[in-house]
Amino acid sequence: MFSIIQAAGWPIWFLLLASVIAVALIIERGTALRRIKIAPAGLLQSAVAEFRRTGVTDELLKRLDGHSPLGRVFGAGLRNHKSSREVMKEAIEEAGRGAAHELERFLTTLGTIASISPLLGLFGTIVGMIEIFGSATATGNNPQQLAHGISIALYNTGFGLIIAIPAMIAYRHFRAQVDSFVIEMELQALKLVEQIHGERK
Repeated sequence: MFSIIQAAGWPIWFLLLASVIAVALIIERGTALRRIKIAPAGLLQSAVAEFRRTGVTDELLKRLDGHSPLGRVFGAGLRNHKSSREVMKEAIEEAGRGAAHELERFLTTLGTIASISPLLGLFGTIVGMIEIFGSATATGNNPQQLAHGISIALYNTGFGLIIAIPAMIAYRHFRAQVDSFVIEMELQALKLVEQIHGERK
């Protein structure tokens, strides 16, 4: 492996750094964006049941806030349960925007790595081409320098694509997951409003 890095030249270090960051972000988002952590099943029913049994208590709000992003959205709505339906929905929408922003954390960085990795590979390719043209002398070509330039060009192009493809797949997957969670939280928050205001059982 080290011989490949040596053959790829100094431009490969940018790609290696990008690959380490991409792997770390994929692991972090894969761990964080799980349904049980974002929108666990049964939370709406348990929150409504406790509200009807004890009303809005500090203990209920504290538990919801520390439970999950969906719990924080419910907590924002229950804090305004005595207000009108519109005010309660506004509070939920504000909390929902904060939760959506939290879910999107690091996705921009992952998308950027997916986009720039081929460009970094292309940069390495250009450096390799410069090495190739630099190998030409008045007496002919330097075969060793010519081979080194070709190695830099090909390895960097290959590494750029190897990093970009999985990073782009992961970015699209996480992006779709976040969109799905946001829609689900909106629907469940709407059901909470309707149940609290007696419009749905």
